Amino acid sequence: MGFSEFSPKQKQVLTWWVPGNPNAKYDAILCDGAVRSGKTMAMGVSFFLWAMSCFREERFGICGKTIAALRRNVLGEVLPKLEELGASWKEKRTENLLTVTMRGRENRFYIFGGRDESSASLIQGITFAGVLLDEAALMPRSFVEQACARCSVAGSRLWFNCNPAGPNHWLYREWIQQAGTRNCLRLRFTMEDNPSLTPAIRERYRRLYSGVFYKRYILGEWVQAEGRVYDFFTADMAAEVPKGEGAEWYISCDYGTVNPTSMGLWGRFGETWYRVQEFYFSSRRENRQLTDEEYADALENLAGGREIRAVIVDPSAASFQETLRRRGIRVRKADNDVLSGIRLTADALKTGKMRICSTCADCLREMDEYVWDLSGGGKDRVKKENDHAMDDMRYFAATVLGNRERGGFAAHAVSRKRM
Repeated sequence: MGFSEFSPKQKQVLTWWVPGNPNAKYDAILCDGAVRSGKTMAMGVSFFLWAMSCFREERFGICGKTIAALRRNVLGEVLPKLEELGASWKEKRTENLLTVTMRGRENRFYIFGGRDESSASLIQGITFAGVLLDEAALMPRSFVEQACARCSVAGSRLWFNCNPAGPNHWLYREWIQQAGTRNCLRLRFTMEDNPSLTPAIRERYRRLYSGVFYKRYILGEWVQAEGRVYDFFTADMAAEVPKGEGAEWYISCDYGTVNPTSMGLWGRFGETWYRVQEFYFSSRRENRQLTDEEYADALENLAGGREIRAVIVDPSAASFQETLRRRGIRVRKADNDVLSGIRLTADALKTGKMRICSTCADCLREMDEYVWDLSGGGKDRVKKENDHAMDDMRYFAATVLGNRERGGFAAHAVSRKRM
């Protein structure tokens, strides 16, 4: 494949770093998108050409999920193209070191596999002039961030490529959604950006996938693909907040210290319960923690002066329950049978007994990201990720709706004007 055979998007990748190019102002490039879209080849060739044109006697990192995958998918494709451009190379496999010589310059490229969290230690202590992270979405965040932190040579740049994962993946949130803040050039690829694919091959790939898999692998969108718990729920099912006064009110709460705390305000309008407002706080996201008293203040603010019949609380949150009781707030420990609660929640959402309002952004986000653990060995269990609003919603369904179905739950209104 000669340069003239590259697509416009691939040429953009090949030349973004060249002095005088409008994109040369960026510190990083991230190419994501569809399978077989030609991003890996363009990224690999461009990375080596940049390194050999701008540096000499420097060290670089090339990282992937495994070293074997890097050699097969990146080096095996890119190095022959470099040879055509006049480069020579030699590899010391025992050291995972590739030395490249081109136009009188020589640089060293170290190869790393980012298989799991322990891999971050492999890359500590080395200084790079740049790093290429192939299939970055498959590597642990700790490894990727450690690789980026190694790039302290003047003029160093970061190079990412990947296929999409779920919409809550840290790479999507921290790099794609914040590309401007990161001074990162983000380019999204489709199969039309790969001139080596014939129309017939493109069509064959399109026929392989459907639904969310089609969106992810063909359209290159960051959507949840595997095993959604509430797979019947779509964004257009979100409701507007009903007008008028609700007949009764509850708050459900999943309490966390390091993990997020989620609270939902539920009001009954007719025969339907609406989650009309929410409070969602992630100490990791905000880089600070709240005390039990501060969470209790947030809960009372969420109540907004309404008469709350009870606060349904995570049964493990003993200290928070006690804080609420000291304020005169009626607390009820949540029914925490996970599978039964999911069934009750799903039934209530399908039949319209429960509805989530568009004002509850974090709850709606988690509806897309709450998935079954497919590695459970045949056991039905959910992944303990993106489940905080899901847990507080489940607590409400199981403890309020579930008990009412069984003919119980004689709760009395909280006699406190602030609530």
